[in-house]
Order: sequence, then structure tokens, then C-alpha cells
Amino acid sequence: MSIDEPSTVSCAAPETEQVLSVAEAQQRILSSLPPLTAQETVGLYDSLGRITAHAVRAPRDVPPFDNSAMDGYALRGTDLPAEGERELRIVGTVLAGKPYDRVVDAGECVRIMTGGVLPEGTDSVIMQENVIRYDDIAVIRAGHKTGEHVRHAGEDIAQHDSVIAAGKRLGPADLGVLASLGFTHCEVLRRPRVAYFSTGDELRPVGEPLSTGCLYDSSRYTLYGLLQQLGVIPIDLGIVPDQRQALRDTLLRAAAEADVVVSTGGVSVGEADFVRDTLGAVGEIHFWRVGMKPGRPFAFGRIKRTWFFGLPGNPVSTMVTFLQFVQPALRHLMGEQRTQTYRLRVPCVSPLNKTPGRMEFQRGILESDADGHAVVRSTGMQGSAILSSMSKANCFIVLPAACGDLPAGALVEVQIFTLL
Repeated sequence: MSIDEPSTVSCAAPETEQVLSVAEAQQRILSSLPPLTAQETVGLYDSLGRITAHAVRAPRDVPPFDNSAMDGYALRGTDLPAEGERELRIVGTVLAGKPYDRVVDAGECVRIMTGGVLPEGTDSVIMQENVIRYDDIAVIRAGHKTGEHVRHAGEDIAQHDSVIAAGKRLGPADLGVLASLGFTHCEVLRRPRVAYFSTGDELRPVGEPLSTGCLYDSSRYTLYGLLQQLGVIPIDLGIVPDQRQALRDTLLRAAAEADVVVSTGGVSVGEADFVRDTLGAVGEIHFWRVGMKPGRPFAFGRIKRTWFFGLPGNPVSTMVTFLQFVQPALRHLMGEQRTQTYRLRVPCVSPLNKTPGRMEFQRGILESDADGHAVVRSTGMQGSAILSSMSKANCFIVLPAACGDLPAGALVEVQIFTLL
């Protein structure tokens, strides 16, 4: 199945010799993909992680009534003493959910619990710790102000306010906000279907014995985790052997079932790397080389109305290219509000090795030093096959193309995984 609306963008012919910068590649991808528009209604529990189809406006005030922010005594502000102290008669008690149904007159007060409705006639609450009580008499000392410890109706959310924007990925707090307004369901955009597979005669499924020269297929499980975390619908097409017809059949099947196809391996220039040629035969290649490390062989194109991302086979390269290109593309396709990637500059306590020429995404651990200052350190070896480096890391150390070796203590830019 395909995306809801066809693209109106005319993409340039494949530039097989041009090497794009990371920023250029990201921009070309995002400008090509039109967001999905189909909507569906889901229950509040099922809306976590979904993208809102339109802005949500408040049908009522939150809180819906003036209430107490503390356990204490509700009274008239005009009864507060300017100096010394004053005695007020306690005429009742207000519990949360059980209002006091009479007017509180001058010289009177009521015992009130947190969340209790402020009785008519009162406008202030004095904390119980600041009140001396004798039977039905409350003694209030000077030093308080009218309006203390009162939460007013609409203080959090006013009726008709726009509380959640269109294109918002709903988080736990958003579900709470919607529940506070009485919503039981939410209108969200449909989730993209993403088919994914690995290529390579050397790959074996986990659980099977390994013969010499073979490897377990780790990239497919990594892709599953990345896709599941995003909230798309993953379609696992397994391992595809290095055979042109098998690859062609898989690409056509994937394009018929999904909005996006993601493959790993086979996008380089080796004798058994058939992905680019096969993609060119059944679809079109928009570009395939990016000036980055790891991950230079990366293909982007389409098969009919379905978008295609060909990622490198090395597991770290798979993750780096997914996080830099596929993840922002899928978030855009899902209709999520575009947000700037959160980056910060911090000292790196490890020396870093780098050859000028390509932007590098080295794996790092962002942490606090003994003085509580943010620093980053390298995970160690940075080879594109060292998947354990991604398991240890919580950020990328982003080194510009012109950058060379850096000593310990140098300021570097880091890109945190959870905010990519």
C-alpha cells in the first residue's frame, strides 16, 4: 500500500558520482516526502506515541472550580488581621469531592483539604501549620495575604484554549491533559507501514548454527527496535540472499505492502552488491553517496509510490544512517511537527582520532564529571562493525568534515540519541 498523496516534488536524475553532505542529503529527503494525511480515532490509552491530526481545544476550564492548594482553613481575605491575631469560628469542613453548601460569613472559616472546592464567601486559604485551633475556634496571625493557596478555575487550562498542537507526538503528560479535559478518544494520523529486510548470503537468523564465514543478522533486530520505538508499523521481510531476482521480488513485494522500504547491505560497489542496480531497474535512485563516516554508501529513492532507504550492512553504519536520515524522514512522513535536533557543545575527556574529509559520527557517553559539569567521552574503538559501541553510547560526537585529531579537553558537539 502507498502513501496517501502523491509527491508533487520533481526530483533530479540520479547523481551517482556526486557526494552529498549530511545536511544536503537530509534536506533532499525531507523535501521529497509529503506527510501522511489519513486520520483515525483511537482510545486515550492507545494514543501514546501517536501524532495528533489537529489541534485540541479545551471544552472546559481546568480546574473547573476554585479550590484549595493546601490542607488548611478557607476564609474571607477581609478577615485577615493586619497585625496581631484574630479568632474565627469554624463552621464546617470541606473534603475533596464534598463541597460545603453554605455561604461562609465574615468572622467564619471552614476546615478545607487540598483540592476541596472553595466555599462561597471565601477567597483565601491559610495552611493548617499556620493556624492555632481551640475546639471550633481558629486563631489566625498577621502576615498573610488575600488569595493565598487558592487554585483558581481555569488556572491550568482555560476553556477554548489550544492545549495540544496538531502534529504533536503524544507523551504521558499529554494523555493526562486530555484526561483532565474529559476526552476518551483522540484523532491521530495513521501510522506508516515500513517494510524492512537484510541482504547477504553470509547472514543467518538467530537460533541457527553458524558455519565458517557466516554471521547472525543483528541489523534486522536493530531496525525493528528503531522502528518500534518510532511508533510505525514494522513489516519484517527477513533475510534476502545476494540474488538479483530474489532482491527484485522482495522490493516489489515490499513496495506493494508498505509506505517505506528499508534494507541493509548491498548498496556499495562490490560484486554482490545488487541493491542499487535492482532499485534502478524497478524504481529510481535519487542519490546514493553521502560524505559521512560511518555510512557513506546510502541509497535513497522510490519504487512507484513507495520510498526506499538502502542502508549500509555494517551494524553501526545501519544505526547511524537510520538515525540521521530515516528517522527524521519517518517523523516527517508521520506528520510530526518538525523540531530542531538538540545538540550541545561540551568538553571531550578522551582524545579523538579523525582524518579530515568526511563528517564523522563517533559514539560517545555524555555524563557529569566530579564537579557536576557535562562532559563526553568516547566509547573506544569506532569501527563500523563494533555494534557494542552503540550499546554503550548515549550520544554521537559529531565531528565536522574538516576536523582532524582532537586532544582530550577539546570542545565537541554532541547529538543525544533520545532527542534525535
